[in-house]
Amino acid sequence: MKSKVWIEVALNGAWPRALQPNVPVTAEEIIKEGIACVNAGAAIVHAHTLDPATGKQDADSSNCEAFISGIRSSVDAIVYPTAIPQPMPESALDRFATTNDLCERGLLEWGVLDPGSCNFSRVKPSPHSQGSIYDNSPSSLKEAAKMAANIGWRPAYACYEPGFVREGAMLHRTIPDLQTPIYRFMLSDGFTFGFPPREWAVEALAKLMAEEAPGAPWMVAGLDVDTIPLIPKIVELGGHVRVGLEDAPFRSEKTNLQLVEEAVKVVREVGGEPATAEEVRLSF
Repeated sequence: MKSKVWIEVALNGAWPRALQPNVPVTAEEIIKEGIACVNAGAAIVHAHTLDPATGKQDADSSNCEAFISGIRSSVDAIVYPTAIPQPMPESALDRFATTNDLCERGLLEWGVLDPGSCNFSRVKPSPHSQGSIYDNSPSSLKEAAKMAANIGWRPAYACYEPGFVREGAMLHRTIPDLQTPIYRFMLSDGFTFGFPPREWAVEALAKLMAEEAPGAPWMVAGLDVDTIPLIPKIVELGGHVRVGLEDAPFRSEKTNLQLVEEAVKVVREVGGEPATAEEVRLSF
C-alpha cells in the first residue's frame, strides 16, 4: 500500500513581487491558483492575506473569507491563512483575532501558531536591511494555544529552530484539549535560522519529533529554499511536503502550480501518493 503524503502549497507569503514576481495577491488570484494546485494534487492551501494596493500583509477577515470560501466552493481542501496585523501586536488576543473569528464562523480548520522566537537574518546581509526578530514570547504562546483549544482551530507550527519543536510539544502536553499540531520544519539556504536543506537535517528533526511528539505529523518547508530534492528522504521517514512561492528561492521563475506538479511527480516516483484533504483530516 502506498504511503499517503500530504502536499501543502504556500501560495504567497509576505513577499513583494520584487522578490517573488509570480505570487498571487488578490483574493481572485489566490482562488484561481489554489484551485489549480488542489486539482494537481495539493490537499492543503496556505496564503497570506495581502493588501491589494500595496501587497503588504494585513489581517483582513473579509479577504480571508473570500479566498477560503472561493477555493472550497470548487474543491475540497484545507485552506488556512496567515492573517496577523503588522507590526505584530503583543497581545495574543489581538494577534489571533482574525484566526479566531474565521474559526468561530466555521471557515477555518487550521491556524498559524509558531512556537518560538528567532532572528530573521540573511546569510548574505543587505546594506538596506539588518534583519529582524520574530518574537513569540512564552506567555503569548500559552494564551494563543488556550484560544486554539477553546475555539477549536488546529495549530500549524512553523518550526524555525529545533527548540520550536520542543516548545510546541510542551504546549500540546500542557494545554488541555489542544488539538494535535502540525509541525513544519523550516529550512533555508538564504536565512541563518535553523538548518540548511540537507538530508541530515531532516533526519535529525525527525528523530527529535520521535522523542518530543511521537506520532504527530510533520512536514518539510522553509523560506528561500528548494525542498523538492529532499522529498525522497521525507517520504522515507514518514513526513510530508510543502512547496510554493512563499517557500521557494527568491525570484523563482516557477509558478505555484509547477511546484506542486513537481512535488507530486517526485512523491509518486518514490512510491508515495498525494493525500486528499479528507485523508488528511481522517489521519488525526
